[in-house]
Amino acid sequence: MEQRRRISGWERRRWFAFMVALDILWSGASAQIRYSISEEAPEKTIVGNIAKDLGLDKSGLKDRRYRIVTGSTDPLFQVNQNDGVLFVKRKIDREEVCDRITPCLLNLKTVLENPLEIHYVAVEVLDINDHNPVFLEKEKRLEISESALPGARFQLQAARDQDVGQFSIQQYKISVNDYFRLEVKDRGEDRKVPFLVLQKQLDRETAGRHELRLTAVDGGKPAKSGAIEIIVEVLDVNDNSPVFAKELYSATLKENVSVGTIVIQVNATDMDQGANGEIIYSFGKEVDSKIMHLFSIDANTGEINVAGQIDFEESKSYEIDIQASDKGSAPLTTDKSVMINIIDVNDNVPEIEVTSFSSTVNEDSKIGTTVALISVNDVDFGINGKVICTINDDVPFTLSPSLQENIYAVVTRSQLDREQDSRYDITITAKDAGQPSFSTEKTLSVAVSDVNDNKPQFSSSPYTFYIIENNIPGGSVFSVKASDHDESDNALISYHILRDGSKANIVTSFLNINSENGDILALKSFDFETLKTFQFQVVATDSGTPSLSSNVTVNVFILDQNDNAPVILYPVSSNGSAEGVAEIPRNVNAGHLVTKVRAYDADIGYNGWLLFSLQEVSDHSLFGLDRYTGRIRTLRSFTETDEAEHKLVILVKDNGNVSLSATATVIVKVVEPKEAFAASDVQSSATDEEENNVTLYLMITLGSVSVLFLISIIVLIAMQCSKSTDYTSKYLPETTNYGNYDGTMCHSIQYRSGDKRYMLVGPRMSVGSTIVPGSQANTLVLPDRRGASGEKPNA
Repeated sequence: MEQRRRISGWERRRWFAFMVALDILWSGASAQIRYSISEEAPEKTIVGNIAKDLGLDKSGLKDRRYRIVTGSTDPLFQVNQNDGVLFVKRKIDREEVCDRITPCLLNLKTVLENPLEIHYVAVEVLDINDHNPVFLEKEKRLEISESALPGARFQLQAARDQDVGQFSIQQYKISVNDYFRLEVKDRGEDRKVPFLVLQKQLDRETAGRHELRLTAVDGGKPAKSGAIEIIVEVLDVNDNSPVFAKELYSATLKENVSVGTIVIQVNATDMDQGANGEIIYSFGKEVDSKIMHLFSIDANTGEINVAGQIDFEESKSYEIDIQASDKGSAPLTTDKSVMINIIDVNDNVPEIEVTSFSSTVNEDSKIGTTVALISVNDVDFGINGKVICTINDDVPFTLSPSLQENIYAVVTRSQLDREQDSRYDITITAKDAGQPSFSTEKTLSVAVSDVNDNKPQFSSSPYTFYIIENNIPGGSVFSVKASDHDESDNALISYHILRDGSKANIVTSFLNINSENGDILALKSFDFETLKTFQFQVVATDSGTPSLSSNVTVNVFILDQNDNAPVILYPVSSNGSAEGVAEIPRNVNAGHLVTKVRAYDADIGYNGWLLFSLQEVSDHSLFGLDRYTGRIRTLRSFTETDEAEHKLVILVKDNGNVSLSATATVIVKVVEPKEAFAASDVQSSATDEEENNVTLYLMITLGSVSVLFLISIIVLIAMQCSKSTDYTSKYLPETTNYGNYDGTMCHSIQYRSGDKRYMLVGPRMSVGSTIVPGSQANTLVLPDRRGASGEKPNA
């Protein structure tokens, strides 16, 4: 009978569980009416009026056989066919029907016939606190060694409560004691597991047994509970573990300290006696081997010493597990962590890394052009790792910091000029802020590449050259030289003469220039008497792209050479020979002017300065000759014994280095006074006519030469006025002196070059003149008398 009831009860529970699962699925999809009722409700307890809630006709329920469709088990609910009321048929135990499923829903299917109608009704069975928490055992025994440390945890048996939700077990309580406390771990699904935590060291000698009571309490009102007895047996062992004197050990240590330095000493004590109270120290089992190479511990004293090289950059701190163990048969150990913080020492030099570098930069690069990118780094920490980066001041470069720390760009800070500096050594200095500070330097060598930005420059402007006439055609007469501060092709210079085809520059057709070295060749021989000065321009062009050029004015002065012999102007006979007859009275006194020899030399300066001398004379005591004027005078009075006719041969010689000369013959006839007067009148008339003709020719010749020379000088002055005053030569107009024609032609050409005045002179030189060396005795330097008069020289 009991077995049948057990089987019957088991089948009912299985059927109800199936129905509950089915009804749960159905209720989520198509439930129309839902009621709730507490478990353990008495029989005939009304759940709800189905007919009313569904709007069914109550009068036809019975005829239509309104009922609940159930399986073979005894139904929990029944419907009244007269009024459609749903009521409890028998007492419901929620834990039997749904076990721990929440919520507990029972789905009912109601049927009406004629016509057939099916309606679904869901009934939720509400839990009530009808079960107490229950422990499987009445008593629980624990054996705990007295060596167990406070904080040790021991899991206890959990109680069971068939109720769910708030009526399940909510808390555990432990009886009041001095050694244990209770911790509860929630594992979900109304499962709470109690743990007994040792909060005070056990001592078997003081108390070998502890009796505790564990109570489980649910959340009902009033609450229900269940309890279990906990018996703790204290085992006697080496019951005192070593205890460290401090909860936390920490020390600071500078890096790079010497090996053997004591870092810290740990200390532990053991209350036991004998071997159980003797302590040895060691590193924990999990300590890294690297730490064991850096530190050592004295097993007896607990001193931790430095055993290796401590480097802050490798690790800023070390946490070392230290273990203290007694010497008992079952040794007890205690672990403690020692924190060693390393203090950084400024022991690392900053590093400079060039990440990008251009070894050349164009001299026309814009300001701010990047030459290199560098990064600096110091592996030290804090202020020791703060790096200040600078650059030497004597270069046109600077450091531009980037958005990223310790990244810099080397950029140009001013315009570059290769001609001033073609290469720069940029020294970058990185210095940290530590004490003492460390620094490092890195030098970047940057070459400035050339750009054709310089014109050729002549060594002088303008050029002034002096050429002795009668030069050899085709020979080099002078040379111009230009330089270019650029390099390579930009500095390769070629020369040419500027030829514009004008008449003023027609002389350039007789010149040629070597395009490579600037040597100027004369294709013809120059004649001072024809051309005294000329001017032209030379152009120097470099080979850059685009090419640059400059020109210079070349002033050329032709220097006189003694290539013209003196010409006797008087006396001249009818056949053109230099012979003449002079008659003088016999009664003339000493100093009487017999005649005057006149001569002309086309050269100038000393080459045209004529001196007269008596080459042949019949009586040296009678006649004298002025060597400068050519005047022949009597030296004494004539006597009766003197010859009536005297022949004088006069030598006219210039003062050139190789002098040239001419001779004139004068026949002096001594006559009686009356004859002398008559002859004198005839001769005077002829002489005057002759002198007039000669003077006319002379004036025409000299006037033509002077006008041409004046025009050349004026053109030169006009052109030089437009040039720079530093290099311009001031030319004074030519002055030709004819005054008091005394038998020699005396010219002078004055000009100025810088602070010096020059004069090309004829036979007569002014007092105080000096001869410039190398002027071929034709050029005189005149003292500047303007300073003496207070006149300032023209710039």
